Amino acid sequence: MKIHHLSENNTVLNHFLAQIRNVNVQKDRLRFRRNIERIGEIMAYEISKELEYKSVAVTTPLGTKDTTEIKHPIVVASILRAGLPFHQGILNIFDEADNGFISAGRYTIDGGDAFEIKVEYEAMASISSKYVLLVDPMLATGQSIVAVFNKLIEKGYPQEIHLAVVIAAPEGIALLEKELPENCHLWIAAIDEKLNDHFYIVPGLGDAGDLAYGSKL
Repeated sequence: MKIHHLSENNTVLNHFLAQIRNVNVQKDRLRFRRNIERIGEIMAYEISKELEYKSVAVTTPLGTKDTTEIKHPIVVASILRAGLPFHQGILNIFDEADNGFISAGRYTIDGGDAFEIKVEYEAMASISSKYVLLVDPMLATGQSIVAVFNKLIEKGYPQEIHLAVVIAAPEGIALLEKELPENCHLWIAAIDEKLNDHFYIVPGLGDAGDLAYGSKL
């Protein structure tokens, strides 16, 4: 797996990352969602550098111009619900992409910290021979992404898979390297220290879904 760690270089991306972590800024849900969306836009631009392009001729009012465009169709697929603002940011750049939405949730076992991942809802465009951008803001244990990936490839195999996350824990990265194909790309805005005993990222930012949309039942 090829890992792209974007915050290793100082860019405006780090400015947005600082704001989504800040407990005082987090109180503004609109700003939180917009910053996640901005991070998605930046990441989509970086992903675009790794895609394959083809030559095309464009007709202008005064002639023609030889240029390039992305060779294969794109599907942007997000894991509900925290992935929605991130999804929108990526879609702002790849505006002609097809879309997919999948739910993958933690379900505790016997009321303890142990849990399993269940994929319960899926609305997915065809992914065969396309670039698939699977987006989820938080990569904690990695189990959700592995479960969703295995569900997706039941319907065909894409041209290329790009996983996009905002904040990742080393434990989640290690699982993806073990379980997913070598030709996957993993795009990470920031890599944090570790998971705590409850499998949440430290220092992280809290629950991205709750910060974007309010607490759930």
